[in-house]
Amino acid sequence: MTSIPLLLSFNYIPTPTPSPSSSSEPPSPFDLLPHFHDPPPLPNMPPAIAATTHLHDLPDAVLTNIFSLVLHLRSRNSMSLVCHKWFSLERSTRTSLSLRGYSPHLFLLPTSFSAVTHLDLSLLYPWGHPPSPDLSLVALRLRQAFPNLNSLTLYARTPSAVEALAPQWATQLRAVRLVRWHQRPHLPHGGDLTPLLSSCPGLHSLDLSQFYCWIEDIPAALQAYPVAAASLIHLNLLSAASSDGYRAAELLSISLSCPNLREFLAPCVFNPRYIDFVGDETLLSLATNCSRLKLLHLVDPAAFSPATAPVINLDSEGFAPEDARITCDGLGRLFTALPLLEDLALDLSQNVRDSGPAFEELCYKCPKIKSLKLGMFHSVCRAAGLHLDGVSVCGGLKSLCISNSADLSDASLSTIARGCRRLSKFEIHACRNVTEIGIKKLSALLRMSLVQVRISGCPQFDVASVLRALEPIRDRIEHLHIDCSRWVLSPGKQDVDGGDTSQQEEEEEDDDDDLETPIESKKKKCKCSVEIEDDEFWLKTWRRLKYLSLWFPAGEILTPLAEAGMEFCPELEEMCIKVEGDCRLCPMPAQREFGLNSLVRYPKLSKMKLDCGEAIGYALTAPSGQMDLSWWERFYLHGIGALNLYELNYWPPQDKDVNQRTLSLPAAGLLQGCTTLRKLFIHGTAHEHFMGFFLQMPNLRDVQLREDYYPAPENDMSTEMRVDSCSRFKAALNERYIPD
Repeated sequence: MTSIPLLLSFNYIPTPTPSPSSSSEPPSPFDLLPHFHDPPPLPNMPPAIAATTHLHDLPDAVLTNIFSLVLHLRSRNSMSLVCHKWFSLERSTRTSLSLRGYSPHLFLLPTSFSAVTHLDLSLLYPWGHPPSPDLSLVALRLRQAFPNLNSLTLYARTPSAVEALAPQWATQLRAVRLVRWHQRPHLPHGGDLTPLLSSCPGLHSLDLSQFYCWIEDIPAALQAYPVAAASLIHLNLLSAASSDGYRAAELLSISLSCPNLREFLAPCVFNPRYIDFVGDETLLSLATNCSRLKLLHLVDPAAFSPATAPVINLDSEGFAPEDARITCDGLGRLFTALPLLEDLALDLSQNVRDSGPAFEELCYKCPKIKSLKLGMFHSVCRAAGLHLDGVSVCGGLKSLCISNSADLSDASLSTIARGCRRLSKFEIHACRNVTEIGIKKLSALLRMSLVQVRISGCPQFDVASVLRALEPIRDRIEHLHIDCSRWVLSPGKQDVDGGDTSQQEEEEEDDDDDLETPIESKKKKCKCSVEIEDDEFWLKTWRRLKYLSLWFPAGEILTPLAEAGMEFCPELEEMCIKVEGDCRLCPMPAQREFGLNSLVRYPKLSKMKLDCGEAIGYALTAPSGQMDLSWWERFYLHGIGALNLYELNYWPPQDKDVNQRTLSLPAAGLLQGCTTLRKLFIHGTAHEHFMGFFLQMPNLRDVQLREDYYPAPENDMSTEMRVDSCSRFKAALNERYIPD
């Protein structure tokens, strides 16, 4: 793809994570085909015919199907440059497009993607501002370029952008996702959605999960336009920005306005201390009004977004101070009213006791149930005998998440594993009675199906014990999340008599050394080396692991990860690291760096999310003996230039007292060292001259500042990135020579 100043580039969605190579860009699958333009002759074929036979001689119908199966962005771009025929076929099979660039430059708008049905305009800059002073002209040009559009993603800081764009595809628009991280403008209730619902009466899907608005806006807008509300099938209101949830009257108003919903996600007020809380009767009325629901997610804001709501206070046994007004009988009536239910999430902050019999009814009344997420539900599986009970009866489950269950034990996990043999995804959070033995039994019983595991907030675990518990599926797991408060490696487990089992194991190994041959002894000593391919069998190899997510308390370091058992992950492509805690209470670290350079051992690591947004510190002046945020950023980002990253999402630390999350000078200098980066997203603000550091990165193509923290600043400070500053930076970025 050639480099054009201020280019409106495009991204195919969904885009799988690319794999880095020795060059600055990840290789295209077509780069691995040396006979692409000169295929070998077929057997028994004359040389003259074999020399003139090429891949593009296949019928157009076959080539169209082949092109439709290619999802990799760079591969599709390479395919379109082969010849005019392939160019037209690639354009005719591309259905999803993401535009970026300076929106007033309409002469750079691509016009050859007439088959696109999904368009993403949330990356246009100036980010978060209307596309152009003349919105009608922009809307008309987009309509001409994408006549078959039925799905739209738009950053709607004000209703003017929706008001201009939505009427262009009024009769054919079926799915809309609105994005807004900035503060809500002063509008009447429902003013943000009025232009959309009034122009698109046939809308089927409305996604507001990334749209910062008020709770009162949604019911008012849906009641004002009943035709558009009745046509909705998917409604997602589960936004991390919502510190408040929907009360019973608002929830019922939405369900009455949208009787044809199949998928509904919303935050709810379950706390009985509040007026008009959600209880048994509300859930039953919701199910009666929307009886064809297949997906239902109702989440307490305190459980969904701990950063914006009070933390759940649990007693020594793991119970909340109060009980929710949701009973086993009420759950049974809910399941009876929703026979088509496939995906259910009820994540509360109050206790729901003795809930096991209700989930036994779920198995019989909702036979299609495949995914279940439960928060603050107790006695979900008692495991009192050999028979199955509670959630273990639901044998069709493929995904199960249990959080804050006070009496969930190792025996419960064994029973769940015996009953739910199809589980491919298992999550457990803040269950204090679960130990390493229970997770190991579950993973052994589900070895043939389990590929995604999330373990967080369980006090019986540290990182080493989690990795030991997952030994049975070490060669099969693909996604792993570890969130443990203890990162210090335990020297050895204590047995019943108080002895050190690690010492006993070493003694047993010493006894066995006398019986080993010299070759076996040599292999045993080499089992920690990753340089010798013959000894790969002796390594702790996570052969299929592609995604790894880690949580760290403030001040901890990353380097013990390899020592815990993550030495060799040949397929690891993406990592998510979240740092949380008050840095003002932490002493100065003993070492100067967090340890990102230790991740060089993972050769395919190309995508990273480094989230320090919940690391709180001093933004301006730190007291004596403390480090300010710039020093903490230096600590966490040191060594990131050694990684061959393709995409980076970075959340800088913040000072909540002054509502400041901005990139510091050391952070800009360290990020400049990532020479292989192509996409950089900074979730915060930055000074304009700090952003100039990124112009020295040879492969950088996409950069975006996202002020997605709350409350987002109403107006950027005069010394930080503004609309003009952003435009100047983007112009300089796109005027550079891009190697590809």
